[in-house]
Amino acid sequence: MPELLTVLLTQLQASSLGAAVRGTEHLYPVLETLHILGIALLVGPAFAFDLLVLGAGRRLVPLTAAGRLLLPLARVGFTVAVVTGIALLSAQATVVAASAAAPWKLGLLVLAMANVGVFHAGVYRRVHAWMDAAAAPAAARAGALVSMLLWTGVIFAGRFLAYL
Repeated sequence: MPELLTVLLTQLQASSLGAAVRGTEHLYPVLETLHILGIALLVGPAFAFDLLVLGAGRRLVPLTAAGRLLLPLARVGFTVAVVTGIALLSAQATVVAASAAAPWKLGLLVLAMANVGVFHAGVYRRVHAWMDAAAAPAAARAGALVSMLLWTGVIFAGRFLAYL
């Protein structure tokens, strides 16, 4: 692990946040529960949107309407998951970072966020031109499939943090 990262993780772990998470009765399981709820609020709407892009239910729900409803929920879920994830990490940052799953989780998370950025800055900017087509453009479908795979990978890697 790079020295700067080790210093940052050690500082996070030694912070008042880390001490509070370690030392306050029931705070860790409450944060874990909120983290899981954040993940559900992120991945549930994101998967529903991705499935629409892939063609499931496209005739029932306009993609733009679904996006206006689902994507803000996913953003709230992401925010909750990040805030609670940092708090959970603070309790034992150096131990978690030593897990073989840690680089996978971080890497997949970075890729998932990059995929979101590319999708929204790219093909989704022209959604009105293709939302009534028989199928979304290949780039949109590829982005949706990659999204589902990456978020699934983030969840798996997160669960494996405690076991590897």
